[in-house]
Amino acid sequence: MLKGGNEALADYEVLEYLLFAGMRQGDTKPVAKALLKQFGSLAAVLNADPKALQRVKGVGGTSAAALKSVAIAARRMARSEVLQKPVLSSWQALLDYLAIDMAHLTVERVRVLYLDAKNRLIDDHHVGDGSIDEAAIHPREVIRRAMDVGASALILVHNHPSGNPEPSRADIQITQKIAEAGRLLGVTVHDHVIVGREGHVSLRTKGLI
Repeated sequence: MLKGGNEALADYEVLEYLLFAGMRQGDTKPVAKALLKQFGSLAAVLNADPKALQRVKGVGGTSAAALKSVAIAARRMARSEVLQKPVLSSWQALLDYLAIDMAHLTVERVRVLYLDAKNRLIDDHHVGDGSIDEAAIHPREVIRRAMDVGASALILVHNHPSGNPEPSRADIQITQKIAEAGRLLGVTVHDHVIVGREGHVSLRTKGLI
């Protein structure tokens, strides 16, 4: 691994190595392969609920904690690349962070990233879980919070648990309503990013804002 770099090990070999932290004796290869068979991918294993991990034969509490610690470390590393930097000039770092944090969620989650005048992140607000419509996210409340935290701009973010990040009609409509409300009060909606296992979609890039 040290000599060969990122691609030196197969996914099951990465899991084997991580499982050593919780399994002091025995062969970790069968457990690693069982985890991949159960969850489908390395990312899905690392993002799985600890109780679900422990339902796989050979995975105890210590092993599940070791795997979850890697997922936590990955999120914090990605987040550190976003904080204190102008978001628009470190856009790929933001996308990487959102993918790590949201792509494998099994529920739809809505977040608003509030930015200062230099486009640095000042508030990562978890609006709620559920479909993105006016029953879940109110345009006036989104802009009111921007005023409360002193934000000059914002980025809407949510995920599609189906994996397909293509925007729905409701996604487009609520984005346009928030953008219009923001224009009236001098708050810019830079983008609405939809994240899924199959990638991401920017409504700005698609010309929908």
